[in-house]
Amino acid sequence: MSKYGDLIKKARETEPENQKGIRPDDHKTINTENQKNEEQEQMVNLCVKIPISQRRYWMSKAKEQGITVTSVIIEALTQKFGEPPQG
Repeated sequence: MSKYGDLIKKARETEPENQKGIRPDDHKTINTENQKNEEQEQMVNLCVKIPISQRRYWMSKAKEQGITVTSVIIEALTQKFGEPPQG
């Protein structure tokens, strides 16, 4: 096997310490009523095209605050349109 193949194989065998799937205790999320129902309902993507400069800015701001952009979008849509009818 080539030296690059060996490197790739070795990288796949071990999980780097900085990529473990444990959330830090200080991770903040915006809680909404909709998040309770998300576990029961199938999740889908909501795609919007935005300028890359805005994406970079918003992603960095969310990271600084320890929240996800997804939670911010859900909160904004819920405030604007409310919750969907149950049933």
